[in-house]
Amino acid sequence: MGNTTSCCVSSSPKLRRNAHSRLESYRPEPELSREDTGCNLQHISDRENIDDLNMEFNPSDHPRASTIFLSKSQTDVREKRKSLYINHHPPGQLRRKYSSCSTIFLDDSTVSQPNLKYTIKCVALAIYYHIKNRDTDGRMLLDIFDENLHPLSKSEVPPDYDKHDPEQKQIYRFVRTLFSAAQLTAECAIVTLVYLERLLTYAEIDICPANWKRIVLGAILLASKVWDDQAVWNVDYCQILKDITVEDMNELERQFLELLQFNINVPSSVYAKYYFDLRSLAEANNLSFPLEPLSRERAYKLEAISRWCDDKYKDFRKSAKKRSVSADNLTVVRWSPAIIS
Repeated sequence: MGNTTSCCVSSSPKLRRNAHSRLESYRPEPELSREDTGCNLQHISDRENIDDLNMEFNPSDHPRASTIFLSKSQTDVREKRKSLYINHHPPGQLRRKYSSCSTIFLDDSTVSQPNLKYTIKCVALAIYYHIKNRDTDGRMLLDIFDENLHPLSKSEVPPDYDKHDPEQKQIYRFVRTLFSAAQLTAECAIVTLVYLERLLTYAEIDICPANWKRIVLGAILLASKVWDDQAVWNVDYCQILKDITVEDMNELERQFLELLQFNINVPSSVYAKYYFDLRSLAEANNLSFPLEPLSRERAYKLEAISRWCDDKYKDFRKSAKKRSVSADNLTVVRWSPAIIS
């Protein structure tokens, strides 16, 4: 109303009539910039896709982003393969079992029911590669995870506690002790690794010898409460780790949640990605899951599951078949008997 500048500018040319009612030749008007039109909206081509930008940096949120631990392990895997090639050692274990026509070998680990022992081993190996191949750009060390400021035991922390990387067996013993005492499941171990990588991404920190125990403890504490129906209380962890207080556990959980921005959701696609990437990590490091020959009882069980799935989707297949048959009937060629006179 009264303004010469409007956010809605007509793009059609204004045609004027002269005294003889003839149209004048078209004169294009000068183009108006966004500032002149008062419209500062971004063009659709200038807008950035946030999901695509965060895809690479948030593997714990997006199923298509590669996991951090798998990428950190690639360097060591290539070095191992190069060493085996130079020393003329065949890759893999010599005792590896292969299926034949008479014997089928299967492992008892599935995405819905992983093997507890070997899943913990794979998670410990992933944490080991996180620590070993961490970034050295001087990322900050948060106080809540510093074992020197918040020790897990009354024994004196050595002065060089932040200099020596832990071995894989040490990480495995620590995780196995917590899982065994709290009676946690293998699925909880996978969710623990998801929360650990989400913490490293959101908080922009690295896991190192000075903080790995408290980071793993916080991830296990949170995963057990989110995943298991009968969650372990914080006071129960004080019974496992005798020298830690309930107040310390509460503060660890609170700050862990804040650093995660209270994002504790783990989609099924992300969970499945971490499971299969852990299996790939185990395969690359000759940490194969135990294989057992297919027994008669297990064959019957698999057959029963297959029959149940077949019956479950039988109606669906029937409806799909009816639709296809009705479509075929529309184009079928009908033959009529010929009359020969």
